Amino acid sequence: MKRHERMNALLELLGERGSMEVEEAATALEVSAATTRRDMDALAEQQLLTRTRGGAVLSAVTYDLPIRYKRGHHVGAKQSLARAAAAMVERGSVVGLSGGTTTTEIARALVTRADLAEPSPQPHLTIVTNALNIAYELAVRPQVKTVLTGGVAHSRTFELTGPYSELMLGEITVDIAFIGANGMDPRTGATVHDEAEGRINGLMARHAERAVVVTDSSKAGVRCFARIGGPELFDTFLTDSGLPGPMRRKFEEQGLPTVLAEPDPDEDGGR
Repeated sequence: MKRHERMNALLELLGERGSMEVEEAATALEVSAATTRRDMDALAEQQLLTRTRGGAVLSAVTYDLPIRYKRGHHVGAKQSLARAAAAMVERGSVVGLSGGTTTTEIARALVTRADLAEPSPQPHLTIVTNALNIAYELAVRPQVKTVLTGGVAHSRTFELTGPYSELMLGEITVDIAFIGANGMDPRTGATVHDEAEGRINGLMARHAERAVVVTDSSKAGVRCFARIGGPELFDTFLTDSGLPGPMRRKFEEQGLPTVLAEPDPDEDGGR
């Protein structure tokens, strides 16, 4: 288990139990007590838990954990989506990425694609994003030119929104944009919970030669508060193979071509 996955698991255990001793957590996570202490100390520094004598308690935060500490649901499906999305990108392209757990996986899939990961004095790819966490991960990759939109940061999703983001996006063009969504309904189209994020996502899609809305099949049929757009904005709906056939036909009937990402054969149905 990688460190960030271990920390996610530790936070989830604390969320369930409220408090844990070091030995108890180490046994649950199947790691050493020394490793657990280091993880607890690191999370305490970021005020996500409070260290106690011999253990830790979850901090009384009133907001969702940031993306980097969330264990996303449907991880296998999102990784399948990321591989499929990365395959759509040509070397030398300008790629737009909105915020979210799925688009974060797409960023990771892109920078680890064999032909894009090769050392080079010049970037193989330009990625434009309004997500701080994505830019943070990409900034250390010299083979990728990373462009951050600017704007006001959302504490929960790490997305930048507002007039500065709009101004920057209004001055560029993108070859292909991958836009995440909290809901994807055949009639309403792609939606998110926050209207400011929805506006920026829509703007990024409008300035792309090809706009792809990407979300796992659990979001199909779901409608959230703020609409991003439907077939008038997006060229493709990329989702996983868990999408029911009748639901896929509804999207197709609305004029939105739907692509199903193939699950990894080593995963259980991509979930």
